[in-house]
Amino acid sequence: MIELRHLRTLLALKESGSLAGAAKKRFVTQSALSHQIKELETRINSSIFIRKSKPLAFTQEGARLLNLAEEILPKVIETEYDLKQGLNEEGDQLGVGIECHSCFRWLMPVMEQFRTAFPQVNLDLSSRHLFDSLNALEMGELDVVLTSDPVPGQAIAYQHLFDFEVKLVVSKDHPLAKLEYVTAQQLEKQTIISYPVPLERLDLYRHFMEPAGVEAGEQLHCDLTMMLLQRIACRDGVSALPTWSISESYGLNLTSVKLGAEGLKRPLFGAYRKDGRNVRLAQNWLTLVANEGLAKQHKLN
Repeated sequence: MIELRHLRTLLALKESGSLAGAAKKRFVTQSALSHQIKELETRINSSIFIRKSKPLAFTQEGARLLNLAEEILPKVIETEYDLKQGLNEEGDQLGVGIECHSCFRWLMPVMEQFRTAFPQVNLDLSSRHLFDSLNALEMGELDVVLTSDPVPGQAIAYQHLFDFEVKLVVSKDHPLAKLEYVTAQQLEKQTIISYPVPLERLDLYRHFMEPAGVEAGEQLHCDLTMMLLQRIACRDGVSALPTWSISESYGLNLTSVKLGAEGLKRPLFGAYRKDGRNVRLAQNWLTLVANEGLAKQHKLN
């Protein structure tokens, strides 16, 4: 059976890029870590990563397990914290709404930093108000929202965090793969693979294809990033993702292409109610998000 310690080790391997670095992160000896990896590889009858690769590269099996770790561990951390606090215990809570599916993965370090700084606060990170998060913020159901589409209003303050680039992701043998950039017209009737988001809310359609009067083809939905990337690699369609998602292609046959000659840049804002009871906590959370996001953008560049 795959255990949480295995998933935490995979995450440490990805973040550190080496066995020695991962052992340090997990507070174990390199020998103990190697033994744990060998145990996991025996259980799944496959290698986790390619030996002597620099930087460390995961096998397809290892990439699938890494994807599982990044999907599950944030939920485990959240539940663990709730149980330690006591499910019926009242206390400070910060409700954070996310309008971006792919943000969850890179926000995990921010969650840990915030909990270290504010151990008494219950951080509730959620996408349950995905299509109505700003309204939920106004109604007091959320304390802060991460969004790329601010709506002017008197009650809500918007803090610009950073800008990010959205790129077209295609298989390496796709006809568009060799281009320096694609035009909107070249995406006419292309099948679009995305998270479960309506077409009109996708950056690719809303800010690139629709302004050019280009009609999209069929839209296919995938809940998980790994599944989405695998379908692109199989040439089931194309997708547009932030560069932080593209950097984690798990060794699949994928490449990315700029959208337009100048590229498609999008802003990320943090929104909170000006008269909210958790304004200070919201601002502290957003400062951590901005720092993490800028650091990630610097690495990608």
